[in-house]
This record gives sequence, C-alpha cells and structure tokens, in this order.
Amino acid sequence: MTFWRNKTVLVAGGAGFIGCHLVQELLRAGGKVHVVDNFSTGRAGPLKALGQDNLTVEQLDISRPAILPQADIVFNLASPASPIHYQSDPIQTWKTNILGTLQLFEHAHACNATLVQASTSEVYGDPLSHPQKETDWGHVNPVGPRACYDESKRAAETLLMDAARTSDADVRIARIFNTYGPGMTTSDGRAIPKFVAQAKAGDALTVHGDGTQTRSFCYVSDTVDGLLHLGSLPVAKGEIFNIGNPVENTILDIARHVIAIFGDGNDIVFEDRPVDDLQRRRPDIKKAETLLQWTPKVTLKEGLMTLSESQRQGKTKATRTHTSNAK
Repeated sequence: MTFWRNKTVLVAGGAGFIGCHLVQELLRAGGKVHVVDNFSTGRAGPLKALGQDNLTVEQLDISRPAILPQADIVFNLASPASPIHYQSDPIQTWKTNILGTLQLFEHAHACNATLVQASTSEVYGDPLSHPQKETDWGHVNPVGPRACYDESKRAAETLLMDAARTSDADVRIARIFNTYGPGMTTSDGRAIPKFVAQAKAGDALTVHGDGTQTRSFCYVSDTVDGLLHLGSLPVAKGEIFNIGNPVENTILDIARHVIAIFGDGNDIVFEDRPVDDLQRRRPDIKKAETLLQWTPKVTLKEGLMTLSESQRQGKTKATRTHTSNAK
C-alpha cells in the first residue's frame, strides 16, 4: 500500500461506518486524510479515537456550496445508506447524492484528482438477472419509498459517466454490496446489526417475509480493501466495479448464524416484507478480480466471530474506563 504514503485524501462521509474504516486504513498506509461529514448519521468519536496528526475532520454538508481542501484522491461516501435514515429525509438524500456528487466531482476535476464514487448495489433494484454484473441496467421502482436513494445513486452514476465521456476527469465507481462489521449502529434497521442486537438482548429475531430472500454480506475490511485497490490502481476512467462478497445466503440462514454466535437459542419471528424489498442479491466480481486483483477474504462465519470479539473487547474497555473514572 505504498501508493498512499504522503497522498492527500479527501473523504466525504468519512465519519460513517465504511468511511471510518477507510480513513483508518488510509492513515495506516501513510496518507494525509481530510474528512468532511455533516454527522447526520456518522459519528465524530471513532475518528477522534484515531488520534492521528495526519487527520483533520470538518463538519460540512457537501450538498451546499463549500470550500474544500486540495486533494490527490477524493472518496465520496457521503450518503445515508440505511433505509431508515435515507427515507427519514428523502429530499436531503437527493441533495446529498446529486448536488454533493456534482460539487465533489467539480472539486476533484479542479485538483486534477481521482474521484472514487461509492455507489451501491441498490442501482440494480430487484434484479432481472443473477448474479448482478456491472453491465446490467437494473430494475428499480422510480416512485417507491426507496427511490430517493436508489434513483439518486443511479443519477449520480449518470452524472459521473457523462463527465468521464466529455472531459479528462478521472472518475471511478464502486457499486458496494451489503457490508457489515464493527462500528455499525444497531438502530439503522439493516439485517446483521438488527439481528445481533436482538440476539444479545435475548429477543426473538425478526425476519421479513419467509426468510428465503438472499443477500451477500461482505466484511468491512474486504470492502475497504476493494476501495483502496480501486483508488490506487491504473484503471480506465469511468470504470464501474462491483465490490462485495459473492457468497449468497438466505436471510433466515444469516439469522441462524447470528443466534449461534451472539444468542442463546433465540426464537425467530416473521414479519411482512417492506415495500420494494428485493428477492435476490449477489455480485458478479469477475471484473474486480481481473482488473483490480481484488477478492474478499473473510467468510461470513469469520466476520461474525470477529464482530463478536470486537464487541466483547469494546465492552471490556468501557467497563475498565468506567471503573477507573469512579476511583
């Protein structure tokens, strides 16, 4: 990872779940990192805990005009990713993904910087082909409750592809599939953090539908590794890559895995599926394997075990801090 040494990197949305892990790895690799985030869903605490001289953090809404720092590489992760969060303020979700992407592109172009856009597997919608390839057009409901996120991410891709075709801008797009790991909030409604919280509380795990719908979960270190490969390797401008784990599991199987590691024989209850909830999701990552030399390494079981250990250590550390403060 010598590429990143002394590189100046702007990370929009760097206080979010994936963003914070990305910032940590950039700092480890010797990068100089500037984070901008409006903290609508991200948290400053994990970034402050890094305690790095090469890190600056600024509260800023990229959907509004702003003066941004010079950079060699720009990562755009500035968007709520949980349905609960992006549906709570759909207009702001639109502004962030359209106006924010435009501002970051214009800034990156002016700096002669590479822009790595964090897009999403949601651009495929409820896919008509399986597994999903970068050449698939997608099957998205443009007027449903999830459209503020799905369609604004699709529109951001359109914007950047037009920029790549009509200028010398170096833009690259990562379609990120379901990612999990330490640092996810338990209240955002996504499957793994929700299941973990329910299992640890001794509650029944709530599964939407009959649980036969599938997802492919990628551990956060693998997702970040894919982003770092995409930002550092010489690929053609405008290239799009699926970044995700191609191993497919049913939601019911994932719930059972979580119970085995975090729970104690918890029950599973079934609820109605949300509007536009998709039936299958699995990335075809042959392009990333070939051009980026990237493939995920962490299995679902390994990732859940690591998450469990991380939470145990975090609880122990918090207890020790509380005990120390009480003396």
